[in-house]
Amino acid sequence: MPHIPRTSRPAAVSALVATALAAGLLAASGPATAADGPVRVHDIQGTTRLSPLAGREVADVPGIVTGVRTYGSKGFWIQDPQADGDRATSEGVFVYTGAAPTVKTGDAVRVSGTVTEYVPGGANSGNQSLTQLTKPTVTVESSGNPLPAPVTISAKTVPSRYAPAGDPAQGGSVNGLPLKPRSYALDLYESLEGMNVRVGTSRVVGATDPHAELWVTVKPRENTTRRGGARYGSYESQNTGRLQIQQLAPLSERPFPKADVGDVLTGSTEGPLDFNQYGGYTLTARSLGEVVRKGLERERTRPQRARELAVATYNVENLDPGDPQAKFDALAGAVVTNLASPDIVALEEIQDNNGAKNDGTVAADQTLKKFTDAIVAAGGPRYAWRTVDPENNKDGGEPGGNIRQVFLFNPERVSFTDRAGGGATTPTEVVRQGGRAALTHSPGRIDPANAAWTNSRKPLAGEFTFRGRTVFVVANHFASKGGDESLTSHHQPPSRPSEVQRVKQAEAVNSFVRKIRAAEKNADVVVAGDINDFEFSPTTKALEAGGALRAGITSLPRAERYSYVFQGNSQVLDQILLSPGVGRFSYDSVHVNAEFADQNSDHDPQVVRFRP
Repeated sequence: MPHIPRTSRPAAVSALVATALAAGLLAASGPATAADGPVRVHDIQGTTRLSPLAGREVADVPGIVTGVRTYGSKGFWIQDPQADGDRATSEGVFVYTGAAPTVKTGDAVRVSGTVTEYVPGGANSGNQSLTQLTKPTVTVESSGNPLPAPVTISAKTVPSRYAPAGDPAQGGSVNGLPLKPRSYALDLYESLEGMNVRVGTSRVVGATDPHAELWVTVKPRENTTRRGGARYGSYESQNTGRLQIQQLAPLSERPFPKADVGDVLTGSTEGPLDFNQYGGYTLTARSLGEVVRKGLERERTRPQRARELAVATYNVENLDPGDPQAKFDALAGAVVTNLASPDIVALEEIQDNNGAKNDGTVAADQTLKKFTDAIVAAGGPRYAWRTVDPENNKDGGEPGGNIRQVFLFNPERVSFTDRAGGGATTPTEVVRQGGRAALTHSPGRIDPANAAWTNSRKPLAGEFTFRGRTVFVVANHFASKGGDESLTSHHQPPSRPSEVQRVKQAEAVNSFVRKIRAAEKNADVVVAGDINDFEFSPTTKALEAGGALRAGITSLPRAERYSYVFQGNSQVLDQILLSPGVGRFSYDSVHVNAEFADQNSDHDPQVVRFRP
C-alpha cells in the first residue's frame, strides 16, 4: 500500500504569500524572465524562504528529475546541474502534478508552470512554505541522465545555532531575512529545499511511526539521552541535527524498516529534501540505508519497599472496551512488570464504556473492569478504582470518548477515604479536621467551573491512607499543545498559544495545594499526570510557585529526563510533583513506550516512591 496521506493541498497561492506580496517581500505577478537568459531553479528559489517569483509564470525551466512521488502529494523534484555558486539559493524544486507523474528519475526536462508558495497545514499553522511549480507543462528531453551529486548533511555541515530571530517588523517572521546557511540550521535546510541530499550512518532518535517515517540525528553528540535519543532540554535546545526520513517507494513495493530509538540507519540514505506539515524538513529517500537494531529494552523499575508508598501516572491513550484485548494485556503487563505494581496509579485517557461512539454515555466502569481484570491476569493485585464521570463532551479529547483521570489503588496496601458528593460540576474543597487537612469530597474535582478547564480535563483529587498517614493525590491531564507552532515555524521563536491555558490550569492546581498546606503545613501531596508541558516550562514553574511543589523529574540526571518522543526530541510531558512534606523520594521515568516502534501508548509512565 502507499504511504498514509496526511495532508490536503490548497489550490492557489496561500494567504501567507499574498500578505508577503502586499508587504513587498515578493515580486508582482506576471510572466518571469531572467536578465541572463531563461529562468533557472535558483532564480525561483531566491535567497530568502519565499520565492521572488511567487505567483508568476515561468517557462522552460531546465533540470534533472531526482525523485518521483506517486502517493500523497503527487509530483516530482528537478535539480539544475548548473549551480550558481550561491550557498543561499537552492538548485532543486518540487513540481506538483496532483496526479501520478509520467517522468522518471534521471529524465532531463524543461518545466513551464506557476511559481507557488504552498504552506503545509495552511497559513494559520505558522509553518514555513514550500516553493514549488504548479499547473506544469513538462517536456522530456532525454532519459537516463546521471543525477546531480547529493549534498551531504552531517555534523560538520549543520550549524549549531537553530534559527535567526524573526523580524519584528514582519511579526517575528524569518521569511524576509536573507538565508545564512553557514550560521543557522534552518537556513541550511531551506537552502537545500528540493535538492538531492544524503545522510551517512546516523542514529535513530525517533522510532518508526505508523506513517512510515523515522527521525535520525546527524550529530551523534548533541544532547544525547542515556538510551540513544536526543533530549529537548530548553526552548533554546532544538537539536539541530534532527532530520525526518521517509521513502519514495510505495510500501507495497518496499516495506519501510522498523526502528527504535538508539538503532542506527547505516550506509547512505539519499533523495530530495522536502518540507511537510508533520515534521518540517524531510529527506524523501530514493535509496534508504539499512537499519541495524541495537536491542533497546523496555525498562523495569524496582519494587517499592514495605514502608514505601509507590505512586505512578500512566497515560493509556484512549483506552476503551472496544480496543483489542492485546492492548489491555500489554498495558496491564506494564503496570505489573515494568512499574512493579504501584500502590496508586493515576490513569489518564480512560474512555467511557463505548469509546468514541457519541451517544451520551459517560460511565467507564466496563473499561476499568476490563483493565483491572487484565492486571490480575498478568499477576498483579486486584486494584480498586475511584473516578468522577465527566459531563458528556465537556472535557475535550476524542468526541464521544469522554476521557477522564482515574485512581487505581491496591487495597492490600493503601485505603481510600471516601467522602460522598463529588460530581462533575461539584468542586471539592479543603477543610481542617482534627488538626489536619481533609477534602470535602473524595474523589472530587478541583474548581471545575474555572474557565481554565474549558474543553479540558478537570483535576481529580483523592484522599488516601498509607500506614496511618494521609496522602493527597491529584490526577491531572492538562490541555494539549494543539495550535502551537512547530520548531520549524517561520516565526522564530515559534508561538505557543496553548501554553496560556496550561499556565492557568497550573495556577489553579497550585492554589489548591496551597490550601492543603495552609490547613496542614507538612501534608503529603502528590500532583501527577500528563501535564503536557516541559519541566522547564512556565506551566511547571506555575505548579511549583511559592515552593508548593517540586517537579520530581528534575531529581533525575538530565539525560534521563523525558517521557515522550516527538519529532526526534525526547522530552517531558508526564510529571509527578511533590509537596515539601513528602521529604526524600525516589523518582523514575520508566521508558516502555515512547522510544519504540511498537507502542501500547505514546507516553512513558512515571513512578515515585517515598515514606509518608
